[in-house]
Parts: sequence; structure tokens; C-alpha cells
Amino acid sequence: MLRRLLLILIVLPVSVGLVMLAVANRHPVSLVVDPLTGAGGWSVEVPLFLVVFTAMIIGVVLGGVAAWLSQGRYRKAARRSAREARSAHAEVEELRAAQRDSAARPMLAHRRDAA
Repeated sequence: MLRRLLLILIVLPVSVGLVMLAVANRHPVSLVVDPLTGAGGWSVEVPLFLVVFTAMIIGVVLGGVAAWLSQGRYRKAARRSAREARSAHAEVEELRAAQRDSAARPMLAHRRDAA
């Protein structure tokens, strides 16, 4: 239910806005690839909405990569904690197995009297 609400309230208006942007900005613009030579250099004629969408996509990808790289220390700590938890779990299982083995063996006669 929450997903459908988010879809209706956020994603739908944003997508409608992007479509309106694309329709309103169909005229071609000259995208100069080599800024040192100026307008006479190598350039590409592309629709303005394509330039805007490409810039937004590149921004999202670069932001995701930056967030992933900045969270590396937390992923490393999580891996270390998981490794320690597995080690502790294995040690607990060893101790339980040793306790079961010692409980299964009969007690000595002098220990039975003391108990």
C-alpha cells in the first residue's frame, strides 16, 4: 500500500514533469566538446532535453558511486563483525558438544558421593 502511495505522490508527478520538460525542449542545441577551439571546434547538435537527462543520469551515477565509496568502512566493519559472530558461534557449538560428551560419561564413584 505504501509503495502505491509513493508511486502516486512522488514518482508519477516527477515523471510527468520530465515528459513535459522533454516535450518543451525539443529544439536542438550545439554541444561543443572541445572548449579550447571555441564554437568552430568539434560540436554535436542534440536536443536540449537529451543534454539535461544525460546530465541528470551522470549525476545520479556519480552520487551513487560516491555514497558507495564513502560507506566502505561500514561494510568492512559489518564483514568483520559477521566473521567474529561465526567464530563465536562455532566456539559455542564446540563447548556445547564438549558439555554433552562430559555429561554422557559416567561419573567416578568419589564424585557421585560428593554430589
